[in-house]
Amino acid sequence: MTLRPVLRTVLRASAVALPAVAAVQAGPVVSTFGPLRNRLMPRLAGRGHSGHVALTFDDGPDHLSTPHFLRLLDDRGLRATFFLLGSMAVRSPGLVREMSQAGHEIAVHGWAHRPLLTRGPRSTHDDLARARDLIGDLTGVAPQLFRPPYGVMTGATHLACGRLGLTPVLWTAWGRDWRARATPGSVYDTVTRDLRGGGTVLLHDSDCTSATGSWRNTLGALPRLLDTCRQRGLGVGPLRDHGGPQPSGWRGGRGSGYAAA
Repeated sequence: MTLRPVLRTVLRASAVALPAVAAVQAGPVVSTFGPLRNRLMPRLAGRGHSGHVALTFDDGPDHLSTPHFLRLLDDRGLRATFFLLGSMAVRSPGLVREMSQAGHEIAVHGWAHRPLLTRGPRSTHDDLARARDLIGDLTGVAPQLFRPPYGVMTGATHLACGRLGLTPVLWTAWGRDWRARATPGSVYDTVTRDLRGGGTVLLHDSDCTSATGSWRNTLGALPRLLDTCRQRGLGVGPLRDHGGPQPSGWRGGRGSGYAAA
C-alpha cells in the first residue's frame, strides 16, 4: 500500500486519455502528498482545534477485529470516526448499528477498495452513493464525511462528493499499520513522529486490504498512543468534535503521509 502503484496508475491513465480530461481527473492527486496537503489544504488534511486530535479508522467494519477496538475505546470513554467500506458494512449490518449507537461517527470509505483514478465520473458517483445510502439506512443518520481509498482524490471524486453532500477528509499522521513488518512499536513511533494538536490520525481496524493480522499491531499501539495524547494535554475524539482548521502557520512533522488504505 505505497504510492508507487498509484503513481503508475496516474501515468497510464494520462497516457491514454485526452490531456485535458486527464488533467481534470488526475490533478487533485497532488493532495496525496502529506507535507503539501498539510500546508496548503488544511480542511482536506483534517486539521482542527489545537487541543484536539481526531482519531480515525479505515477499512471496517470487520466482525473479527472491530469489536476489540470498540471495547478499548469504550473502556477509555472515547469515541472515534470510522470510515467504512460498503462491501464490509453489508456483511456486518448489526455491527454498524452497534458502532453508531455507541456514539462513534460513521463515515464513508467507498463501496469497493479500488483506486478512484481507475474510475470514471459515473462509476465514482455510484460507488460513493451506494456506500453512503447503505450506511445511512443502517444507522439512520446520513454520513457527512468521505475518505478515498489510498487517500487519492480525483476531479470526479470532488464532483461526486459535492453532489452527495460528503466532505472529503484525509489525515496529518498515520501509523503505516497495514504492513506485514509493522509492530505495535513501529505503529506508535510512526504516528507520534507527526502527532500534533489539531491533527487527524489514520489507523485501520480491519486487515481486509492489509497484511493478515495487521490490526493486532494497531490495537497493541493504541493504548500507548492514547496515553501520549493525554500526557500532552490533547483531547481525542471523532472528527465531528475536531473544529476548524489551524492557522496557515501550522506545520506537520516530516513524512506526514503519502497514501493509505
